[in-house]
Amino acid sequence: MSVDLSLMDKSQVARLFDFSVLPKESREAEIRTGCALTRQYGFGAFCLASGYWVPLVAEELSDCPDIKVGAAISFPWGAVPAAVKAFETEDAVRKGATTLDMAMNVGALKSGRYDDVLGEFRDFVAASGGMETKVILEVCFLTDEEIATACKLIAEVGIQFAKTSSGQFEGPSLEQFLVMKGTLEGTLVKLKVAGVKFPRPQNAYAFIQAGADRIGTRAAPEIVDALDQLRDLGLVPRRALTTMST
Repeated sequence: MSVDLSLMDKSQVARLFDFSVLPKESREAEIRTGCALTRQYGFGAFCLASGYWVPLVAEELSDCPDIKVGAAISFPWGAVPAAVKAFETEDAVRKGATTLDMAMNVGALKSGRYDDVLGEFRDFVAASGGMETKVILEVCFLTDEEIATACKLIAEVGIQFAKTSSGQFEGPSLEQFLVMKGTLEGTLVKLKVAGVKFPRPQNAYAFIQAGADRIGTRAAPEIVDALDQLRDLGLVPRRALTTMST
């Protein structure tokens, strides 16, 4: 387990979350509210469905250098050509994005076109300009073998995070996450879980305890707020009290 929840207070736990506002009908007021919540809780990042709102978020959070501004790339389908993904990535970085979540071409992977997948991964990293990179696998469409293959390609290219899902389709099972974790053991690739289903607080903390480094969700405030209650119920560990013997 890479994260020890028993040693963390709410502000530290909040850093494990990429807060997101992704619906296609999201309006400026909702984006600004998302920025305010991100600042209030101190989340690790505030993530958007594209680069469109990135300049607004970068300006709103300019006084919070520890909070990353996130943009999804080719979201949620991931089926556009690699050159389009690279352009979208460069555009998002130019507008102020500091963390990027790119949807993998699932159809290419399932067709065994691994060179094409590697190519879009390499183009993505090059276009990121050194910003944090994550690739969305969309595990609900993949077999365990395909999940493992995608993770190996991610590690080969040096992408920083393998991410389970976009949150727009079926979420990941714990078993699928463990395939990712097992495949990437011993590499530098971290694990991000998104698309966690209800009950979100319990499931999110279960994935963290199973080894997730990051959780992406619009329910981040609810999940962080539930920490004390879940500790009281024994579902999330708390630091053990030690006594001095004389």
